[in-house]
Amino acid sequence: MSFDRPRLACAAFFLAIAMSLTGGSVSMAQAAGVPAAEWDAYKAKFLDGSGRIIDNGNGNISHSEGQGYGLILAYLANNPADFEQIWSFTRTELLLRDDGLAVWKWDPQAKPHVIDTNNASDGDLLIAYGLALGGAAWNRADYTVAAKRIARTLLKSAVVDNAGRTVILPGLEGFGRDDREDGPVINPSYWVYEALPIMNMLAPSDRWQKLGDDGQTLLKAMRFGPRRLPADWVSIARQPKPADGFAPEYGYNAIRIPLYLARAGITDRALLTWLAEATTASPGATGTFDVTTGQVKDTLSDPGYRLVNHLVACVVDGKKLPDDVRRFEPVLYYPSTLQLLGLAFIAEKHPECL
Repeated sequence: MSFDRPRLACAAFFLAIAMSLTGGSVSMAQAAGVPAAEWDAYKAKFLDGSGRIIDNGNGNISHSEGQGYGLILAYLANNPADFEQIWSFTRTELLLRDDGLAVWKWDPQAKPHVIDTNNASDGDLLIAYGLALGGAAWNRADYTVAAKRIARTLLKSAVVDNAGRTVILPGLEGFGRDDREDGPVINPSYWVYEALPIMNMLAPSDRWQKLGDDGQTLLKAMRFGPRRLPADWVSIARQPKPADGFAPEYGYNAIRIPLYLARAGITDRALLTWLAEATTASPGATGTFDVTTGQVKDTLSDPGYRLVNHLVACVVDGKKLPDDVRRFEPVLYYPSTLQLLGLAFIAEKHPECL
């Protein structure tokens, strides 16, 4: 990975971020993003009046990941009012820890709504990234200050070194070498590659670059079973292997890995093609897999899931997206989110595929 090619990696964008970090004022033109009609459809389905993003495929809970995605999508839709609404819920309901990170889960059925105060580091990355984008776009120093605090805590507590590699722990509790016999345990889908250059601007350190580089190196080493796929949860105590106590699967978490790589400008043809080919469950559909046996667990035909491999085909071969994955008709939170992120990336970087 190189920090000179993240999504939106243009001089004006980095100037805007840099000036926001130093209290300067700059006008940043909005890049191609999420059309208003698609954002309206998304928020009608998943954003409630309090500002929480509802995961309707998971008991209508909210989580730090969803709030982070919501911030990024509201930024891409150039909608500062919706951005502020999402941030308000995130700030008041999830930022309950003393270290500036978010609790990972908010359950409308639980009393209190937050029972587990552990963080989810990918959610924190997404929230900080969204805040940095919004702070630069709309000259909101308060967003930037909050983003800095998250980035600094992640760097201090979640980004760790193991056997010469720099990795990010999925949460501050339960995943480290002192927490479990097979620790550290990592999740390769928690590497939000496009966010790492911005984290480096928020909390400068060469460890962000190393985190990105080592994430790709480890990903290429996580080739388990007949399909040679990474697992969602991987022990790196020795050679990478599926972690104890977790299903040995390339699951819903992992589906977003190629999307994250592509959005960060990582165009490693062999890496992207491997992931796309190995995750084709049936003609025209992706899936989740048991990495031990290679068997399909779930065949996923939702356009948001299917878009990911079509996006890979666009990036590596210039293939146009099929009409059905270009059409946005939200049903479930997670694939709908992936679809909007993917379509926004294609519109900005590969309009020839539309």
